[in-house]
Amino acid sequence: MNILVFADHLNGKLKKNAFEAVYYASQTAKKLAVNCIAVTVGNVENSKDLGKCGASRVINVPYTGNFSTNVYVAILAELADKTGSDVIILSGDLNGKAIHGSLAARLNAGSIAGVIEVPEADNGDLIVKKGVFSGKAFADHKIHSAKKVISIVPNAISFELGGAEVEVETMEISCPAPNVEVLSVERVEGKVPLPEAEIVVSGGRGLKGPENWGILEELGQILGGEMACSRPVSDVDWRPHSEHVGQTGIVIRPNLYIAVGISGAIQHLAGVNNSKVIVVINKDPEAPFFKAADYGVVGDLFEVVPRLNEALRKYKS
Repeated sequence: MNILVFADHLNGKLKKNAFEAVYYASQTAKKLAVNCIAVTVGNVENSKDLGKCGASRVINVPYTGNFSTNVYVAILAELADKTGSDVIILSGDLNGKAIHGSLAARLNAGSIAGVIEVPEADNGDLIVKKGVFSGKAFADHKIHSAKKVISIVPNAISFELGGAEVEVETMEISCPAPNVEVLSVERVEGKVPLPEAEIVVSGGRGLKGPENWGILEELGQILGGEMACSRPVSDVDWRPHSEHVGQTGIVIRPNLYIAVGISGAIQHLAGVNNSKVIVVINKDPEAPFFKAADYGVVGDLFEVVPRLNEALRKYKS
């Protein structure tokens, strides 16, 4: 038995969550005393670096088309067969979510999505942990099936680059025609994807209008973080929908989440409450967000944030 892990890329460079997935797979492989085999699809510049996360083999499939679920499922299913891999690891990003269910069905595999810790081995079974009830509790699941498909939450696994580069093997796979024809792809450029961001600065209706967002953008720039917002803000077009975080938007778990002028409705909390540190700035001392916060500042954000920016600039200088 081996472990196969899909390492996705963007514009030819491996995503951060690709390294997380490979590191997770390598740690699982150690517990099972098997090999960790990483696979990339398309033209990837730094595939060799996956060896630094513990991959013993790196396979590249030279498919040059756009992402299509049925194509990638076919590639991974065939590679699982060719490499003798009974466990397939994916990142729980958008592509990983698209692949997960179809791949598990094709392999007749037990599957768990949203895993947050390296599993425990139990006589061939795997015990995995994931968040439940919008992250308010945790559940351990045991996968009994011979084949297993697991996806991990982005930014949930801290990885280490301690190994050596691995030479990349090219393997041709007979790919089916895509079920969906992609006519064009539009991406937000120059930003770290929110699920991968380590620091996120987020604003809500308390900012009163898009013209006031400059103080938050300044805070994000000082900290080297990415911008986000609550759903009401994106709904009225103060900020783009690509920045909407929460249960109905993008689910994130950064190292630091700063919420400014956000009351903390349950739908918003469900998408951010797994952040490692939460800082809340709000003038309402009864705002629900304070119950989930590690640090809270009760005050007018138009006074607090500029002073915080000034203090941070002095500290960094």
